[in-house]
Amino acid sequence: MSASEPEREPATDLDPDYSSEDATATGWRAAVGGMTEAEIFWLTTVRPDGRPHVTPLLAVWSDGALHFCTGPGERKARNLAANAHCVLTTSTAGGNDLHAGLDVVVEGEAVQVGDEETLRRLAELYVDKYGGDWHFDVRDGAFYGGQGNRAVVFRVEPVTAFGFGRGETYSQTRWRFDGGV
Repeated sequence: MSASEPEREPATDLDPDYSSEDATATGWRAAVGGMTEAEIFWLTTVRPDGRPHVTPLLAVWSDGALHFCTGPGERKARNLAANAHCVLTTSTAGGNDLHAGLDVVVEGEAVQVGDEETLRRLAELYVDKYGGDWHFDVRDGAFYGGQGNRAVVFRVEPVTAFGFGRGETYSQTRWRFDGGV
């Protein structure tokens, strides 16, 4: 299975209350394609005091999940250590254009990846997607950047995801995986 193919098919629903009259549900493969191509993602985590924390980052899609990295002492890593629930958001072509594109929102739990074979494959995906400036060495269960900085890697497998299509028709699609709400 390639990095751009989903491993499982979700239940797909179109919300007619928030979609154009002639809209159809967006297919999950279109959402995966958008996440594979998107460069910037917004990660939302929860601080220990309950306040939200949102930050932009880079992410790659592989084996049915989004993957991102961060320094182990950064706010997002500390938040995830206390509460693994998070949301990743991105936009496809059209980005901030009201009349074009697809916004994708993925809800799930961040799980730290330590398997070095998996990390090497993910490091290759970062270079393939973002170029040589994003080369990571892999050792001791983590990524190491050009300055020698350590970054832990997280995997977020979708539990529930949403797609907000914009264009001639507007659509709101929900994808549920294994009982997501």
